[in-house]
Amino acid sequence: MQNNILKLKRRMLVVLIGVAIASVVLIGQTANLQFVRGEELKAKAYGQQSSDRTITANRGTIYDRSGENILAKSSTVETVTVNPVNISAENKEKVARALTDIFELDYEKIFKRVSKNSSIETIVKRVDKEKTDELRQWMQENNIYSGINIDEDTKRFYPEASLASHVIGFCGSDNQGLDGIEARYNDILTGQNGSISKMIDAKGNNFGEEGENYEEPTVGNDLILTIDKNIQAIAEKYLEDVCIDNVCTDGGNVIIMDPRNGDVLAMATYPFYDLNHPYEISNPELKQVWELMDQAQKSESLQGMWRNKAIADTYEPGSTFKLVTASGSLEEGIAEPDKPGAFCCTGGIEIAGVRIKCWRYYRPHGSESLREGLMNSCNPVFIGLGQKIGVEKYYDYLEKFGFLKKTGIDLYGEAKSIFLAEEKVGPVELATISFGQRFEVTPIQMITMVSTIANKGMYVQPRLVKQIRNSETDEVQDIEPIFGERAISEQTAENVLSMMTSVVSEGTGKNAKVLGYKVGGKTGTSEDGVNTGKYVTSFIGVAPTNDPQITILVTLYNPTGEGGHQGGGVAAPVAGKILNEVIQYLGIEPTEEVEEESN
Repeated sequence: MQNNILKLKRRMLVVLIGVAIASVVLIGQTANLQFVRGEELKAKAYGQQSSDRTITANRGTIYDRSGENILAKSSTVETVTVNPVNISAENKEKVARALTDIFELDYEKIFKRVSKNSSIETIVKRVDKEKTDELRQWMQENNIYSGINIDEDTKRFYPEASLASHVIGFCGSDNQGLDGIEARYNDILTGQNGSISKMIDAKGNNFGEEGENYEEPTVGNDLILTIDKNIQAIAEKYLEDVCIDNVCTDGGNVIIMDPRNGDVLAMATYPFYDLNHPYEISNPELKQVWELMDQAQKSESLQGMWRNKAIADTYEPGSTFKLVTASGSLEEGIAEPDKPGAFCCTGGIEIAGVRIKCWRYYRPHGSESLREGLMNSCNPVFIGLGQKIGVEKYYDYLEKFGFLKKTGIDLYGEAKSIFLAEEKVGPVELATISFGQRFEVTPIQMITMVSTIANKGMYVQPRLVKQIRNSETDEVQDIEPIFGERAISEQTAENVLSMMTSVVSEGTGKNAKVLGYKVGGKTGTSEDGVNTGKYVTSFIGVAPTNDPQITILVTLYNPTGEGGHQGGGVAAPVAGKILNEVIQYLGIEPTEEVEEESN
């Protein structure tokens, strides 16, 4: 009896010890789950019970100046994602195979994504609805819905393909603006993303009665540019022709501006590229060797293709810069437009012991007025004027015309001009500046200078966006033009425009004539660097000069064709063709009577 009692007590003790040990283990496990792995398990549970996806907002639309012609818009596409934890083990392979076949993807990669222990994996972004409809059909036929999501997405589309490509820019795969207006105004164009969230059980069914919680995305604001679609197309047509015909190895650009408010009506850089395929190289020669190039070379080539030379590159303006010297000399009372014999070209001029030749040194221009000096593009005339103006005053005019700072045009990547510091400029350096050599400016600075002259001497800042429109309310915010200080008087501006008219009617710019209209201009030719053998040829102009409504700059880089590299022979003719079409398009009334040809 006593032994039985002892055995029973031992058994009870063993049981109690076992219970105690089990309790300790259970408490430890509970503590581990709750305190050590609590957050991890909570996240897993949430991942298995929830499905949260982002709905990308449409970017605002970009219009030309009419507010009707679309240059960039967002189109609706769809994105496919999966919730791997909610796809049953027996269906993973089948789902992976379907996604691979429908969207032409790599099976091994897709199977890995479908098999991951994660809440959501992206399979394919921004595909057309035709493809996602195939997936919907497969899901229906196989009765597999759990863990597969098809959501609305947005894709940037450029209806005009390459038109104004260097101005508009493009977006990356994340809908972020990467270049041009798309990058500069990214915050305004970008909308507010929406979302889809829902709670689901182990079988993929919705918890509760509400199902999905859908937060609608907000569309970004629209932009209305100063660019005119039709004027841009005219500029690009003739720019492409002249670059091809004259074999301009480094391309070219055309800028057309309204001098009254700074509106850039066209800004074209050749060669163009397709905004819908910005990573496809446009250069035929590079296309042939593209696969042989390393990644660094490819990247450099793409950056070069995207580069907007009109604002990002500097060049020696050559004789077009004589307009600045002429303006300064008239403003300072040093010269008059039509004083006979005010200057005498002997083929060159000596400055500080250095003889600087006129371009026509072999047959000197002889006695000239300032008007004739500009018409002949005579270097000694402007060298002499520069010396009379002096370094300090000359740099004041550089400042007033905007050459010592960026224009502030609303694009990223604008370059600075390259001038010697004022204190380092001696007589010879001032001489070369006076006729447009041994310094560099940007094309946008040059057309801003001539627009200042055309705007009665008042500096006007160039701009590319004139309005921001709320895509939800249609409320419009106007961006007002920005005017700077007066560079020259109205009288000086009028005199310079008159002399520019003579350059086109009788001088080196005669190839830019437009029948029935007073057109003013100045030609330019300069070497691209020192002893490079390359040239930059240009023409800068105003039309009509009695009531300036448009200014133009044509810049061609290294023309190597049979037509040569002189501004009057290569750049002026294309400027005349562009002006003729633009004037007709704008409906500008003729300023001169056109004589009818007799039969």
